[in-house]
Amino acid sequence: MTDASTLSPSVHPSVPRPAALARWLWAVALLVIAVVAVGGITRLTESGLSITEWKPVSGVLPPLTEAGWLAEFEKYKQIPEYKEINAGMSLAAFKGIFFWEWLHRILGRLVGMALLVPLAFFAWRRAIPAGYGWRLFGLAALVGLQGAIGWWMVASGLVDRTDVSHFRLALHLLTALFLLAALVWTARDFALMAHDRAATRPPLTRTGGVVIAVLFFQLLLGAWVAGLNAGYVASTWPSMNGHFVPEGIDWSHGAWFAFTNDPFLIHFIHRWWSWVAALALLLLARSLSRRGARTEPTLLVAVVAAQMTLGILTVVTGMSMWIAVLHQVTGAVLVAVTAASLHRLGRSGA
Repeated sequence: MTDASTLSPSVHPSVPRPAALARWLWAVALLVIAVVAVGGITRLTESGLSITEWKPVSGVLPPLTEAGWLAEFEKYKQIPEYKEINAGMSLAAFKGIFFWEWLHRILGRLVGMALLVPLAFFAWRRAIPAGYGWRLFGLAALVGLQGAIGWWMVASGLVDRTDVSHFRLALHLLTALFLLAALVWTARDFALMAHDRAATRPPLTRTGGVVIAVLFFQLLLGAWVAGLNAGYVASTWPSMNGHFVPEGIDWSHGAWFAFTNDPFLIHFIHRWWSWVAALALLLLARSLSRRGARTEPTLLVAVVAAQMTLGILTVVTGMSMWIAVLHQVTGAVLVAVTAASLHRLGRSGA
């Protein structure tokens, strides 16, 4: 018979498994990209306010009966979006928008489980290298925080307005992209460790800090464009409705208010700051190439080119939903590739 004394740490001696940890984090990173994709569809189909309550446990299941669907539909009918925009919507149409918001929330929960369950297993097996336990638990906690931010975002659209706050939407998206970048960085730490147990953790370089700042601003602008539906204000490129600087910018409340709230101005800055971000990323690719890297520079150039092309196509197609979604997904992929590239740059000491 086994007693408690035999269940000592010596049963599972500390044996770090960095290769397995790296594969696990890459898989979670792919799930995060899937969540971002569905989030884009949810936004573009105006589905985000279809579920008016936050039920982390019971909300896993959608309504299973006609009475359940009617009850959810009645809750939706009480909010301004229905009264001012979707009055008269059919139950079948409501089920369509409900599906995307439900799937988005389910995938968010799946990301949390995909982090927590393997993390508990690896911790029990004492397979986590020294110094990484708190980081991994922090990433798992960030998923919970992301869920809370998501509900805080939804709540902003349930009273007195027909849409969510674009500031809260930006925080929700940027938190997801930060989680994605952290997963990629940590996965590359583990992959490096699997190749060379004596390898040191690469630092974030000053060049990397500049690249992050430039890209962060572009991602923030992109989130505001989405939250304000600013992509719809112009469907021409490079001009905006025949003008380089668009007509229609509302300066009446001051420059700061216009910069943070005016869809014409935010769209304008987003489309031209993209060239600054592209230049920064291409210079990063050149720097890595000069240091002997091959994979990261090639991926950076390819993803930057794809993202720029998709951005233009999103505009000229009048916000074609699937092109716009692909633009958002490629943006998430770009964040992942940039994180991997900055990790590689840190190894070169640049």
